Amino acid sequence: MKPIAMILAGGEGTRLTVLSEERAKPAVPFAGKFRIIDFTISNCVNSGIYTVGILTQYQPHSLNEHIAIGKPWDLDRSRGGVRLLQPYLGRRGQDWYAGTADAIFQNLNYVREQRADTVVVLSGDHIYKMDYRPMLDFHQESGADLTIAVMPVPIEEAHRFGIMEVDEQQRIVEFYEKPSEPKGNLASMGIYIFNTHILERRLVNEETGKSRVDFGKHVIPAMLAAGDNVFAYKFEGYWVDVGTIDSYWATNLELAQPTPALDLYNQSWPIHTKSEEFPAVKLGPQAKVVSSLVSNGCVIRGVVNNSVLSPGVYVSPGAVVTDSVVMNGTWIGPGALLDKVVVDKQVVIGAGALVGTGDASIPNEQMPDKLASGISVIGKNAYIPDRAQVGRNVLINSRRDEKDFPADYIVADGKTI
Repeated sequence: MKPIAMILAGGEGTRLTVLSEERAKPAVPFAGKFRIIDFTISNCVNSGIYTVGILTQYQPHSLNEHIAIGKPWDLDRSRGGVRLLQPYLGRRGQDWYAGTADAIFQNLNYVREQRADTVVVLSGDHIYKMDYRPMLDFHQESGADLTIAVMPVPIEEAHRFGIMEVDEQQRIVEFYEKPSEPKGNLASMGIYIFNTHILERRLVNEETGKSRVDFGKHVIPAMLAAGDNVFAYKFEGYWVDVGTIDSYWATNLELAQPTPALDLYNQSWPIHTKSEEFPAVKLGPQAKVVSSLVSNGCVIRGVVNNSVLSPGVYVSPGAVVTDSVVMNGTWIGPGALLDKVVVDKQVVIGAGALVGTGDASIPNEQMPDKLASGISVIGKNAYIPDRAQVGRNVLINSRRDEKDFPADYIVADGKTI
């Protein structure tokens, strides 16, 4: 078996609001020093898969710069290695990727060039550690044309996933893509293993001659209808979709607990990333750090409690950061308070500013479905004026500064700037 991995990394991640405004969701920083896509790429190389195509589309610049030639993952190879695959206009009607399946269809030439007999299709926006080799073995031994990784999810969450029914041999007998009233809770993880020749055939609709758009909506139902061997592989490890502000915030802070479900310190399965050169963390005489992840280059002169700090964050004397995720290069002024806030890169929090204070039950006016649990979000390169007061469920967009704030610098709960 000669597998190739194809990582779908072109998603907008709109539920992450301003965090994915200028970058694709897989490029969003996570757990201090990593990006979300680092987990999927590291799973590939740790599983012995060294030919990896990464399909980008939406705001790819940050992702392209991060991956480059793949050196941190040992993917800077003359044979195989990593290839960034972007949509392009061609004489045969190539265009923007219309969906997950269409993205693979438009890159079948790359698959053929690698002479792979097995294609592992992965999502670049999930947090998990998984050895793909047992799943590849199961795929081969069961004689499957397609194997889908599955795990049970809470029944109230099942409507967000592809849900399936299986028989005693783990053969999939029914598949429902994001059903409004799910009959079960066995959910697709968005991890597929295809036999290459079957994949090539099923990516095309035989009646229209055009590519099928989406795996969950079109390809998998077509394979079941055609009588192909489609099996489920049950995964019992840790796996999280950090596609919402709530899950992104909670999954980050969970890592600060004494024994989190996701162990980043197990050297037998390392998560690789592109690291910037920073000096060691520096703690001042008034510093206090409790149950937190603090990345290289941070200077802490205030209090950090149950929070995650990316490289190069500065916490001034008298500042208090609680239950927050703070990204690279942010400066937090003297006496400032952050409580339950997600802060993007290169933000300045002015002296004495109070961010995350108020009534958590008032949802964001513009995005009540995305910001309703008390978390406030500050976009990249924003400037929070000295002594400003920012409430709960507030969204401050990228590059906002003093002139964008009300005259009294008070931003009420649920407002957007």
